[in-house]
Amino acid sequence: MSGLIPDFPHNGVVTVNRVILKEGYSVDDLQERVAILCENVKTFHSETGFVGGFVCLNKGDVSNEGSTVGQAVESELKGKEALIVTFWDTFEDHEKSHRSETFQPLFQDVLELCENGNEEIAYEMLWSGKAYNDEQAKAAKEAKARHNAA
Repeated sequence: MSGLIPDFPHNGVVTVNRVILKEGYSVDDLQERVAILCENVKTFHSETGFVGGFVCLNKGDVSNEGSTVGQAVESELKGKEALIVTFWDTFEDHEKSHRSETFQPLFQDVLELCENGNEEIAYEMLWSGKAYNDEQAKAAKEAKARHNAA
């Protein structure tokens, strides 16, 4: 299922950048620079493999229900760590975008904010999906009940 990112190919590539802000820079600085960079990618690479993306900020909460490494209360990187996640048709398309003349200066502006330098990891999409609507969720529960009773 690939309904989470419309038109994302089943064998598409997901890249993840982890940014930890240097002292002296704010989330507003990050948002501004990343917005300019992302607009560039959308403008110049939507026809050459870029499918979509998102940026998310560490809000500090640590799931004690989903974590197996202790019972932390709050992440020490709250408000300081962000993930930049992009979706591409192929890894080659992604790499070409990074070599473009318009991309590099904007990328360097973002790197200036990074305490951790930058390592961008590429992943192959195995699954994505969105939640069922109410009717679909009811039908799924009924099917499970019938299957489990058999």
